[in-house]
Amino acid sequence: MNELNAPRTAAGWRDCPASQQPAYPDADALKAVSDDLRSRPPLVFAGEVDALSTQMAAAGRGRAFVLMGGDCAESFADNTADNIRLKLQTILQMAAVLTYGASTPVVKIGRIAGQYAKPRSADTETRDGVTLPSYRGDSVNDHAFTLAARVPDPARMLNAYLRAGTTLNLIRSFTMGGYADLREVHSWNRGFTANPAYARFESFAEEIDRAMRFMEAAGVDFDALRQVDFYAAHEALLLEYEDAMIREDSRSGRLYDTSAHFLWVGERTRGAEHAHVALLRGVRNPVGVKVGPTTAPAELVALIDRLNPHGDAGRLTLITRMGADRIREALPALIEAVRADGRPVTWVTDPMHGNTITSDNGYKTRRFDTVMDEVRGFFEVHRALGTVPGGIHVELTGDDVTEVLGGGEHIEEATLGERYETLVDPRLNHQQSLEMAFEVAEMLRG
Repeated sequence: MNELNAPRTAAGWRDCPASQQPAYPDADALKAVSDDLRSRPPLVFAGEVDALSTQMAAAGRGRAFVLMGGDCAESFADNTADNIRLKLQTILQMAAVLTYGASTPVVKIGRIAGQYAKPRSADTETRDGVTLPSYRGDSVNDHAFTLAARVPDPARMLNAYLRAGTTLNLIRSFTMGGYADLREVHSWNRGFTANPAYARFESFAEEIDRAMRFMEAAGVDFDALRQVDFYAAHEALLLEYEDAMIREDSRSGRLYDTSAHFLWVGERTRGAEHAHVALLRGVRNPVGVKVGPTTAPAELVALIDRLNPHGDAGRLTLITRMGADRIREALPALIEAVRADGRPVTWVTDPMHGNTITSDNGYKTRRFDTVMDEVRGFFEVHRALGTVPGGIHVELTGDDVTEVLGGGEHIEEATLGERYETLVDPRLNHQQSLEMAFEVAEMLRG
């Protein structure tokens, strides 16, 4: 495993326009935290990051499929062993189904161990005539609606670092210690299909069951399947935090953002000449860019110029977030532009963010059927153009929350409040996540 040391920075981003950054009231406190973070060990390592780049390249060629999932915004309060285990279990269950459906390896990436900051549409929030800074995630401020809670505090970045480290340590223990054993994961999925609400997937599960029995009869070494590779990702939103986590690989001299294996920039921060792109341009991690329905083809080519000028396979992932009603219309021109450019990208769909609505009783939510329709549109467009639908990127939790309408168990508007627990955006619950996996697996089978 490569050694990462001698903290350095990706030069140039400070000279670029930067959006979505907290207004810290104490510059000296911010510098002290940044300096502290620069002195601390990396959270991920160069060898792991390079291995993920190789797998993302395979997904771009259709030889693997990416599953990226996790919380909209992690919270310090929910950073518990049980919550981490349940999220990991959900992703492993989904991956087992997708692996069978795709007949290819599934690249497992969690929105985890760092997804503590979120962009907001406004800098302030007003309630009952009181205006305070917006909640920007636990690494910036607190969700409680008080002035003391909402003032950005740089010390929270250090808390986020420490919690990310313990999360990654637990995940490594689970994925290397037998918890991810394929036989165990398959038994969890059999329990899911036993629910009458998901009986339509029972024949698919039986196929997987027969495949497992065949593997056992053929003498497959199941001990070799007890461990899996699992990678961490988050939006590279807080520039000071990401800059402080950059390290130089002592063997290659290359710079890596060691806060996560995979980083992405969002719709609000992806300007080709802006600071977030400039920072990620300087590191070797595989990176993603969220792409909305108003994106112009020339914008994508400009981003490729900045983030992957030499056309390294696996370096750049384009994560489309179009909305179910627009994906079939907006995506083809972007795919054609990227294909004409010729440099490789991996295409992944985020079917969540383009389909957010407000229920009649005031909850921010999504409809499961609409989310799935965007996934279908993503597959339809790629197959019509002869390009590769490389993966899915979803907000989910391992808990039985009631945040997204519909699904096999028919969450309705009247029941949203029963377990609506997200701090920002609605997430698929455990059952809905598995339902999505079975439906996407059927799409992968063609």
